[in-house]
Amino acid sequence: MLFSIFGLLLVFVLNAAVQAAPLNPVFKRQATPAACFLTGKTALPAEVASGIPALAKAVTCTSGNSVAGVPNVSSGGIDFKTIDFQQSTKSPLGFALATFTTPANPANADLNKLQNQLNDYLAVEAGVRSNGGGSILNKVKSAKFFLQFQIARVNAAKGVPVSAGDTVEHQLEKVLKNAVGATASEIAQVNALAKVV
Repeated sequence: MLFSIFGLLLVFVLNAAVQAAPLNPVFKRQATPAACFLTGKTALPAEVASGIPALAKAVTCTSGNSVAGVPNVSSGGIDFKTIDFQQSTKSPLGFALATFTTPANPANADLNKLQNQLNDYLAVEAGVRSNGGGSILNKVKSAKFFLQFQIARVNAAKGVPVSAGDTVEHQLEKVLKNAVGATASEIAQVNALAKVV
């Protein structure tokens, strides 16, 4: 009789412990200090979440906010505040066209600089998503996809083999699909750049 009461008590204790355990591994990852830009509790899409460990190693948080609810970030010495589309009167794509440029021959571009700029935008995007998204998300994505497009152009010019998702053509589609508030002239400039690899 004593054994069965002890066994029953053990089952209840273990059951309570299992129910109290966190079920969402994304929430646990977002709570880690290493991913300082993840301030919210909204689960991230798989393609965003998969890049967080590497991004957390490359990005640090600095004083102030990049966008509402997300700390300012810096990667490789490039502070988001210095490449913030919100400081421009242009569309996010127009700002990106003017800011994230490559030389006439994209093979001569500073790929490290472009990657650090992209890291800042990826961190801000993840931070915005962790807080539930909002209208700012599409604007952040517009500049982010242009940076990915520029990196694809540089890799193509250098003959670097890439996956289907990292081709100039695929990234061009992403830029055009997410060109929030872009003018016809800005769209034409992006289409012209896609031919220069």
